[in-house]
Amino acid sequence: MLALLHTSALHVPVFDALRDEDHPGLELRHLVTPELLARARGEGPDAVAPQVAAALERAAADGVRAVLCTCSTIGEVAERAAGRIGVPVVRCDRPMAAQAVAAGPRVTVLATVESTLAPTLTLIEDEARRAHRPVRVRTQVVPDAWTRFEAGDVEGCARLVAAAADTVTDADVIVLAQASMAGAQRLTTTAVPVLSSPRPGLAAAARAAG
Repeated sequence: MLALLHTSALHVPVFDALRDEDHPGLELRHLVTPELLARARGEGPDAVAPQVAAALERAAADGVRAVLCTCSTIGEVAERAAGRIGVPVVRCDRPMAAQAVAAGPRVTVLATVESTLAPTLTLIEDEARRAHRPVRVRTQVVPDAWTRFEAGDVEGCARLVAAAADTVTDADVIVLAQASMAGAQRLTTTAVPVLSSPRPGLAAAARAAG
């Protein structure tokens, strides 16, 4: 069994669908904690470290083999808490970051909330050090996209993100920093590769869960 820690209920059907496509038979347990993202956006991810650890402990109860944190804003905090959880904690966007570093040194990161940029930049730089590869990262927040997502207009959010991605020409790869942006990947027309986190993140967590 794999537990997933989300900060939006809209992620639940996305990961259920990916499970059905790629990992049939894998049992998922979803824990949705929107209050963690709300506070992290206002006070910074470190401010919610105790609450993230407590949420991970709740998610890891009752036979779970691993926990996947699907929120990029609190992903670094979740990784740091892993030692006290008792099961592996997988950060959803780390496999994507490794793919981005392998794609080339010029990385453009798109996000829909400002609080995601610093954790994502740190993550990509960490993966670049691990791979001994150079990396230059540019970041951009897509205006109004998060407002659409919060209102339940997932498709509208995806269209805005895709339009922003299609303006990027001087990059080796485009990273969609948040799991909530994954729907834009199928709408882009740019020749630059576009990466999103849910599929590779779920695959890594499934492996961790055995």
